[in-house]
Amino acid sequence: MMNRRNFLTVAPLAANAAMETLTLLDPRRALLTLPNNGGYGTLRPVKARNTGETWLALPEGFECTALGQTGSKMSDGHATPPAHDGMATFKVGNELRIVRNHEINAGLGEKGSVFGQAETAYDARGGGGTTTLVVDAKTRELVRDFVSLNGTLTNCAGGPTPWGTWISCEETTLGRELIKDEQGRVRGGFEQKHGYCFEVAASANGAVKTQPLTGLGRFVHEAIAVDAKSGIVYLTEDRGAAGFYRFVPKRKGKLAEGGQLQMLKVAAPASFSQQADLRTGLQAGQSFAASWVDINEPDASAAEQNTGAVYQQGFTQGAATFARLEGIWYAGDSLFFTSTSGGDKKLGQVWQYTPQGKDKGALKLIFESPEEAVLDMPDNLCVSPRGGLVICEDGRNEQFVRGLTRQGQIFDFAKNVAPGHEGKEFAGATFSPDGQTLFVNLQTPGVTLAVWGPWEKGVL
Repeated sequence: MMNRRNFLTVAPLAANAAMETLTLLDPRRALLTLPNNGGYGTLRPVKARNTGETWLALPEGFECTALGQTGSKMSDGHATPPAHDGMATFKVGNELRIVRNHEINAGLGEKGSVFGQAETAYDARGGGGTTTLVVDAKTRELVRDFVSLNGTLTNCAGGPTPWGTWISCEETTLGRELIKDEQGRVRGGFEQKHGYCFEVAASANGAVKTQPLTGLGRFVHEAIAVDAKSGIVYLTEDRGAAGFYRFVPKRKGKLAEGGQLQMLKVAAPASFSQQADLRTGLQAGQSFAASWVDINEPDASAAEQNTGAVYQQGFTQGAATFARLEGIWYAGDSLFFTSTSGGDKKLGQVWQYTPQGKDKGALKLIFESPEEAVLDMPDNLCVSPRGGLVICEDGRNEQFVRGLTRQGQIFDFAKNVAPGHEGKEFAGATFSPDGQTLFVNLQTPGVTLAVWGPWEKGVL
C-alpha cells in the first residue's frame, strides 16, 4: 500500500484567475507529491473545545467544537435523531444556521417511527428528515436546534439553493407496497410514496408540513446543486448503474411549479459499443461533449418495484451510465460531483460538468483514484472559498476528509479518530458563509463538528 503522505497519484488541475472552478492541465503528469499535507502539517488528535471529547485528528493550529450529538435534547424538546448526513450553512438575518439531514429508514413502515410531531410529518411512518441548528459564529457553539422536516426516508444528501432553502433528498423508492429486497427481506408498508426531494426553508423556526417535489423525479436520490445563473437543478443518483440529471424549472426558484427532468447523454467515442458507460476504462482528463434527453415520466409508477425506472427511461435514449453518483457542488461556472465506486479500481472518480449554452455542455473526468491510500470512495463534497475541493470519504478502513487542490494534488486534512467509530464515514462537508469554519458530520455515532484554524498556512 502506498503511503498517502509521500506518494500521490493524481490528475493535475488548475484554476483561472477568478478561480472557483477546476480545469485539467497536463494529464501526462501522473505522479505529484504535495508535501506536508498541503502546508497544514501532520494530523494529530484534537479535543473538542466545548466537550473535551476526541473526534478528529487535525493539523496543528486547528480546533473544533461538537454540536448536536445523537440523543441530545434539542430546543424544541425532541431528541436529536441519529445518522447525520448532508447539510449546508445559511445566513438568516444575523444568525448562522445549518440545515442537516438524517439518513434514517427502518425498511418497514411502523407507527411511532417519526421524530418530531406527527402532525407535521409527510409520512407518520417515516423515520428520516432534517434538523436545523443555530450556531454562534464566534464560539462555534450551539445556540438552539429543532426539527425542520420529518416523516421522510433515508435523507442522505441534498443541497442549498440560491434563494435560501435546503433541498433534502430521499435515497429510497419505498412506499405503500410491501416488496422484497435483494436479500429477500420484506420492505415498505409506509403511508406515502418515497423517493423524492423536499424543500426546507432555512429561515423556518420549526417543522412545516411539506409536499414532495415530484417533478425532480422518483429515484434513489443522493444530492443536488443549483446553477445560480440559470436556476437549473442538477441531481445525482446513488445506484450501481446511475444517471446524472438536471431539472429545468418553469420558473427560476419555483421548483414546485414544475419543469422538465432530463438525463445526461454524451457523444460516445468509438471505444463504446453503443452508448457511454463511464464507470470504467477511462483516463483522467478525458472529455465528452454532452447533451440532455427528456425523462417523460419523472414520477415513475414502476419506481416502487424498480429503483431504476427513471434511469432506464434515459438509458433507452442513449444516456450515460455512471457508478454511484453522490456528492455534487456548484462553483463558478461548473458542477463538481463524485462517483463513489467509479474507476478501474472502483475507488472513486471526480467529475466536472460545465454548461455551454442552453442544452449543451462539457463533461470531464478530472480525477480517478488509483489506490485506497490516495482516495477511498469519495462521497459528499464541497468547494472551499479558496477554490479547492473538500471531499468526505465513505471507504473501507480509515476515514479521511481529503483536500483536492486547484493543481490536482490530494492530501489528508482530517481523520476520524472517534473511539470505537474510527471506520465510520464522514458526511456533509460545508463551509460557513464567511469561509472561516468547515462543518462536517461523523454519521455514526452522529455528531456535527465545527473546524477552524489557520487556513492561510495551506492550499485548501
